[in-house]
Amino acid sequence: MPSFDTVMEPDLVEVRNAIDQTAKEIGNRFDFKGTSAAIELKEKEITLTGDADFQIGQIDDIMRNKLTKRSVDVRFLDVGKIEKIGGDRVKQVIVVRSGIATEDGKKIQQVLKASKLKVQGAIQGDSVRITGGKRDDLQAAMALIKSEIPDLPLSFDNFRD
Repeated sequence: MPSFDTVMEPDLVEVRNAIDQTAKEIGNRFDFKGTSAAIELKEKEITLTGDADFQIGQIDDIMRNKLTKRSVDVRFLDVGKIEKIGGDRVKQVIVVRSGIATEDGKKIQQVLKASKLKVQGAIQGDSVRITGGKRDDLQAAMALIKSEIPDLPLSFDNFRD
């Protein structure tokens, strides 16, 4: 039975490289000299710190440009609120999402059922396995998922014929 997996996994090596480049640029830029502007990556959490909301916005912009240049989709980022952390300093935590959440997996299954394609979707952990009778049906399912769920940076792997 032909099948493939729908997954949502960022390239964490490229994310780390983009964060390192952003930190280097923050250290070199004149407008950040003498400020508390910083960016840090721990596991899958990016922490931006700065003196004001405006500075956090600048750091975020630099980071997004670096991620885009490294072919990392910015839809992987789950941006948190800007919080005060004492004095004039503020911070923002951004989580790098990976894995399809259960409700997103159910949404993918509903899209497949509504399409009347002869394929089935099964949630398996943080991915969705899609099986069908013909290869053409699976390719149509891929195109359908990409068009119907544009807010998630989904990719497809483990294509088996």
